[in-house]
Amino acid sequence: MNILITWTSWFIWFFLAKRLLERWNNVIWVDIENDYYDINLKISRRNILEKYSNFKFYKIGLENLMILEQVFIENKIDKVCNLAAQAWVRYSIENPFAYIESNIVWFHNIINLSAKYKVQNFVYASSSSVYWKNEKQPFSIEDKVDNPVSLYAATKKTNELIAHTYSHLYNLPTTWLRFFTVYGPYSRPDMAMLKFALKMKKWEKIEIYNNWDMQRDFTYIDDIIDWIVMSLDQINKYEIFNLWNDKPVKLEYMINTLEKYLWIKANKIYLPMQDWDVKTTWSDIEYTYKKTWWKPKISIEKGVENFAIWFNEYYK
Repeated sequence: MNILITWTSWFIWFFLAKRLLERWNNVIWVDIENDYYDINLKISRRNILEKYSNFKFYKIGLENLMILEQVFIENKIDKVCNLAAQAWVRYSIENPFAYIESNIVWFHNIINLSAKYKVQNFVYASSSSVYWKNEKQPFSIEDKVDNPVSLYAATKKTNELIAHTYSHLYNLPTTWLRFFTVYGPYSRPDMAMLKFALKMKKWEKIEIYNNWDMQRDFTYIDDIIDWIVMSLDQINKYEIFNLWNDKPVKLEYMINTLEKYLWIKANKIYLPMQDWDVKTTWSDIEYTYKKTWWKPKISIEKGVENFAIWFNEYYK
């Protein structure tokens, strides 16, 4: 089985590639390895993957359609996992053009080639940020998400519409996964847990929005990877899943737990709510459970402990 994964040097897809390689799938990786954040962290991930004989790396950008098509031809791709997107809601306010190119143009390039070469399954990352205008909690896949509050969310909603069109026109099986607040070892430095841990290590101030009154549905990376692998194995003409823990945790509790396992006290500064942010994220995973019989297993306490062990080793 030849599986193409875009941007494997990024957090979630690195763990997915590792799991698939351990299952003896052939993983073909396409990544430009840009400098959006610490390139050394990306190289550390790639160094781990390159130890596997069934791993192949192409350092190209997804805007290069001709070379990307050669990857499909040379490797006879069976399935595609696409993460090639500019991440983070806040950065979309600062640099909107990066989101149009990465999240829409690149997405269309990869899904168009997937349809052309008739891959068995196209699985891609959406985001829970599409829900953030909704006041009803928990968020459900049946909720309307037609009023995004950030450009990042708007591009993810666009991806979902494009995927629906390709499923309808070309009979391409597509599954979109709405992630949010995934955490664990090797996570991105702009994600809450690693961002806070690095600031705590340097005794820098941690910005706490809405004066502590924030909750997030933190989901540990191992649970997410279990879910993605099942989505790859399960062929659906057009499907959507919420990939969350279904147990919102107060941001204060997460930081207190991080302090406990890092043995460092956080230096906190309290700020008002941001226009593009949301007070609580809470997912209804009932539909996902009915379709896959899967539920998350890792508690926030165990997940933070695992993260802290990695952090102390990696950032000696």
